[in-house]
Amino acid sequence: MLEIFIEFRGYLYFIATIFLVAFLYSYVYYMYKAQREGTKDYEKYARLALDDSILDTPLEARENKRDGREK
Repeated sequence: MLEIFIEFRGYLYFIATIFLVAFLYSYVYYMYKAQREGTKDYEKYARLALDDSILDTPLEARENKRDGREK
């Protein structure tokens, strides 16, 4: 009976590893595609750790969207 659980655990580990590898490669491809198309500039975000002063300019402009609620 214990051998069945050990074997099942091995299969589950293998399937989880394959799933996580596929997820990682799909995310890397998404980032590469977004960088190539120009929708995101990840090199700009990489400088964020170096340009961390309060006086530095923001990376992207933000719109102030208010839905009528006061905070």
